[in-house]
Amino acid sequence: MSANALYTDLSDYYDLMCADIDYQAQSYFIHRLQQIFGNKGNTHLDLACGTGPHVRHFIDYGYQSSGLDINQPMLDRATIRCPEAQFSLQNMSEFVIPEQVDLITCFLYSIHYCDGINKLTDCITSVHHALKAGGIFCFNVVDKNHIDNDSFVEHTAENAGSLFTFRSGWNYSGSGEKQSLKLSINKATADETFVWHDEHPMVAVSFAQLKEALKPYFEIHVFEHDYEKITPWGESSGNAVFVCVKI
Repeated sequence: MSANALYTDLSDYYDLMCADIDYQAQSYFIHRLQQIFGNKGNTHLDLACGTGPHVRHFIDYGYQSSGLDINQPMLDRATIRCPEAQFSLQNMSEFVIPEQVDLITCFLYSIHYCDGINKLTDCITSVHHALKAGGIFCFNVVDKNHIDNDSFVEHTAENAGSLFTFRSGWNYSGSGEKQSLKLSINKATADETFVWHDEHPMVAVSFAQLKEALKPYFEIHVFEHDYEKITPWGESSGNAVFVCVKI
């Protein structure tokens, strides 16, 4: 067994790692929220878009969709998947787009990639500037006070004669504004096994802190983290979808 930085570029395995995610359900959920809370416009930007699966669905729903990410190999794959879209290599904490849009999304808890409260605030400011009047910002988020360090998500997938096991989970020390996403990948073939570990620094924030940061810029609506139905957040779960209408 070899344990090392097996994948210096995760773009080759990103879609496999996310194979169990229902991108269509997530995209359609936000599309419905845009119809309810938004300005009925059809221009869209996806932050931390990765290889573009959400962008693909928004294009299919009739949006003029675009995306940004800090990983160029991811964007190269997104361009193949969505040749109609425009993609840019930018950090979501400090991005600029040529024209304002009606809808900005950030899926898969990627808002936490803002490294610290100051960067998160910068992201919120950038989003506000990038939205048209009445536009909305939608993202999912985890409350730091509800993180269970012993809880992980795991799934397996086969590819090119190898069995992959992907495992990820949050880790929070219990204080401060930093948490991490711990990730491991196990690749097993007939005669050898490779293991890769990584830990991504992320911002730790409570829902109360997040609301305070958003309040100067947005009207805030919070929903349960359930992409099958639109249900107001019951104030007990630690995962939620935020819908923020520009004011």
